[in-house]
Amino acid sequence: MEKLKSTLPNMLLSLTGICVVAGAVLAAVNNLTAGSIVASKAAALETAIKAVTPEFNNKPSEESYMVATPEGDSLRIYPAKMDGQFVGAAVESFSKKGFSGEIKVIVGFDTEGKLCNYSVLQHAETPGLGAKMQEWFRTDKNKQSIIGRKLDTNGLKVTKDGGDVDAITAATISSRAFLDAVNRAYSAYAGTDAVGGATSSK
Repeated sequence: MEKLKSTLPNMLLSLTGICVVAGAVLAAVNNLTAGSIVASKAAALETAIKAVTPEFNNKPSEESYMVATPEGDSLRIYPAKMDGQFVGAAVESFSKKGFSGEIKVIVGFDTEGKLCNYSVLQHAETPGLGAKMQEWFRTDKNKQSIIGRKLDTNGLKVTKDGGDVDAITAATISSRAFLDAVNRAYSAYAGTDAVGGATSSK
């Protein structure tokens, strides 16, 4: 018993030391990985913007701004410029009307309001059905593709709702939600002065 009592403080000191060292190592690893994660996300964002907008040589992510929507939330716009001249923009948008929850997209427009391209950033739609949205609406078949379309205040709708966009087979809800996100992106883009980021007066 006496021997145990005499060794107990040393054991506690050893355990404390191990915990301190382990904590320091974890903190250092966290600091290192946090930086790389931020850099990775920034690179992914730049890639997404380049994929959906006309060619640019500015840094849209550094010139981005938020735009309020009629729904009471806001969307971020990334202006694309070539030698200082505005050529279009990418808009991060979303819809909470998906079959399995929120759908996030980034949509690019040129100066005439034509949809250049899009990318689905996040969704939880059914594989093989709603998940097809990543490619379905850029496939040049029947009335599937929305690429190159000039949007207006009426927005895009699936044919079942009186529109002219073919919904994903057996995934009408997902299709409606996707188009809702795209329409919200256009509404934000069209309602602002994309060069300065101010709300348009028109």
